[in-house]
Amino acid sequence: MSCLLHVADGPYAPPVPARELTVTAADGARVHVEVHGPDDAPAVVLAHGWCCSTAFWAAQIRALAVDHRVIAYDQRGHGRSPVNPAYGTEPLADDLEAVLTATLAPGERAVIVGHSMGGMTLMAAASRPAVREHAAAVLLCSTGSARLVASATVLPMRAGRVRTWLTRRILGSRAPLGPVTPLARRILKYGTMGPASAPHMVDACARIVHACPSRVRHGWSQVLDLLDLDHGVRELRMPVEIVVGTADRLTPPVQARALAAALPDCVGLTELPGLGHMTPVEAPELVSGKIRALAATYIPSARGERAEAAVHAEESA
Repeated sequence: MSCLLHVADGPYAPPVPARELTVTAADGARVHVEVHGPDDAPAVVLAHGWCCSTAFWAAQIRALAVDHRVIAYDQRGHGRSPVNPAYGTEPLADDLEAVLTATLAPGERAVIVGHSMGGMTLMAAASRPAVREHAAAVLLCSTGSARLVASATVLPMRAGRVRTWLTRRILGSRAPLGPVTPLARRILKYGTMGPASAPHMVDACARIVHACPSRVRHGWSQVLDLLDLDHGVRELRMPVEIVVGTADRLTPPVQARALAAALPDCVGLTELPGLGHMTPVEAPELVSGKIRALAATYIPSARGERAEAAVHAEESA
């Protein structure tokens, strides 16, 4: 992806990673991964949403990499991960599992964060061995598990078959998005962000979304249209926190409430007044704070792990 499509400075400019690697998924798909922060720090793994990239997490990476090891990856076909003909929830799960296995030590626990399709990736991978092994806690931002098109409120119409049909046509369009113009920013803001979103937030999201190839956007829209991951929600047995904007038109709060009711261990649901679908960009400090708090609560410290190992050694003696 051309750096010209990214924000050049400020909180949404993508930070330079400490290292980069390419991970190969089970079906041979290649996945671009970035690692930020100290190698011996608590780990955080970030999975972005539809039409986005690692650049979407710039504010969180900048805030957390001071004292966390932050691992971010491009979903297949997005960012610097090459386009792959396999579209579906199982390929998403394959990619996440490959990233966790390649970047975390055996038994190492991390906070895994998913925004939109990234949250759906976690639901799809919930029963995978790598997720069970490595997920200390999960943060789901602006996501849902099923009936996404029917519940979306992108069109100001009464819910029903007509709205669902029109929404499907809009979200599944093959048309290129073109350059980031003032009109493009207004359209993106209306569909994906809260009405009070600052111009620099809108510009950052527009640059990221417009960089996604139209065939990739269309291909994944078909997957989201048919999504049914309710079974995966019930398999997320680790502590899970949820964040959603009350003005989210793509995954409205009704989706977040359904998740909270179905999760085995939901530790919090936060509804952010007036915010839209792009919560990590629209409320960067709050989302970063949630991640930091989950890491502090659920990832054992190295000192604590050593003490626990010593106790076990004494008990075994």
